[in-house]
Amino acid sequence: MAFESLSEKLQGAFKKLKGKGILSETDINDAMREVKLALLEADVNFKVVKEFVAAVKEKALGAEVHASLNPAQQVIKIVNEELVELMGGTGSKLTYSPRGFTVLMMVGLQGTGKTTSCGKLAAYLKKNGKKPMLCACDIYRPAAIDQLEVVGKSVDTPVFTMRDSREPEKIASAAVREAELKGYDVLIIDTAGRLQIDEELMEELVRVKAAVKPHEILLVVDAMTGQDAVNAAEGFNDRLGIDGIIMTKLDGDSRGGAALSAKRVTGKPIKFIGMGEKMDALEPFYPERMASRILGMGDMLSLIEKAQESYDENKAAELEKKIKKNEFTLEDFLEEMDQVRKMGGIGKMLDMLPGIGSAKNKIDLDESEKDFREMEAIIFSMTKEERRNPSILNASRRKRIAAGSGQPVSKINRLVKQFEEARKMMKMFSSGKMKRKMRGLGGFGF
Repeated sequence: MAFESLSEKLQGAFKKLKGKGILSETDINDAMREVKLALLEADVNFKVVKEFVAAVKEKALGAEVHASLNPAQQVIKIVNEELVELMGGTGSKLTYSPRGFTVLMMVGLQGTGKTTSCGKLAAYLKKNGKKPMLCACDIYRPAAIDQLEVVGKSVDTPVFTMRDSREPEKIASAAVREAELKGYDVLIIDTAGRLQIDEELMEELVRVKAAVKPHEILLVVDAMTGQDAVNAAEGFNDRLGIDGIIMTKLDGDSRGGAALSAKRVTGKPIKFIGMGEKMDALEPFYPERMASRILGMGDMLSLIEKAQESYDENKAAELEKKIKKNEFTLEDFLEEMDQVRKMGGIGKMLDMLPGIGSAKNKIDLDESEKDFREMEAIIFSMTKEERRNPSILNASRRKRIAAGSGQPVSKINRLVKQFEEARKMMKMFSSGKMKRKMRGLGGFGF
């Protein structure tokens, strides 16, 4: 997961400061040495690391300790503030045209996930009330147009193509006219990439930019390429003038150095991050939330937002009634597990919970997901009556369910026991303040 290695090392450095009533300059120097090594190992730009450590050290030595914080917490607070500042301070939103029609131009090297990101961005815009259209301007890469059409279909977004044209600027101009004529309010232009920055690529992109005057140029970079991604961002910005960065595959990069260096090196903000392969796995980038995750303090705001996306008020009210009447069934139990999946699975949820940090490594996430699948198989092997009234599950019924689900009887017994415990817990928490907390976190109290 993103920043996993860095997070562990930083938390290890701060752990050594805990329990000390007063921090000496030597204590702070030792901690900053570990922070510096952790950032360098995370592939953060050397100049950025040097400036970051100097800023933290200066503030830590000169700061008055806040009354409610011990010295170690004060250092963590300063590091948190500097991390937020390093990554851009506040989240940077897309800029839309005041006249109602916006053109977004997507650029980047080959292999960064640019075409897929076009589809993900379209899905994000649709979810936020926009009506996007895609435009295929990559006339070189084999099957690039076909790929964009497949991506567009997967997010139910039309794709403008001119397969016979060899002039991307004319294709983009025609797409603008077509999109405006048909009432779309955002046009996303997928441009050609190269294996490296070259004069021909830049000249073509400059021509497309001049032809359609995009409101934003978004550079797509691959987080897993580390400082190469930052260098590419610097090169594109110098030649083309980008407005923001979409960093893909951040979920697969345990270091995260590119995300920490990009804003300071290029002066341009990261606007979105790719956190998975699915079309809904593009997230707005919030520096303060990411800094909180890095320091093991979780990201409850993102967790709550994910819960709200999959939260159905009518279903929640219905569930509440069932709990009060002690009518919560295995079918409801299964539905609540689906809610967890909609929120991105247990692994992503643990990333957002405060205090998990390195302890997450002790939890076998693959086992947790496997347990979910096994529970689902067991419940699907029951009759409707058995799901609604598990008390009728005698020995012979359990043997039949075990055979149908391919699981041993011991796992059927364990599921029934877990279900009964969950039912008791939900009954206990189904009133007052605790009930509201459960609602806010997606029904099942995660």
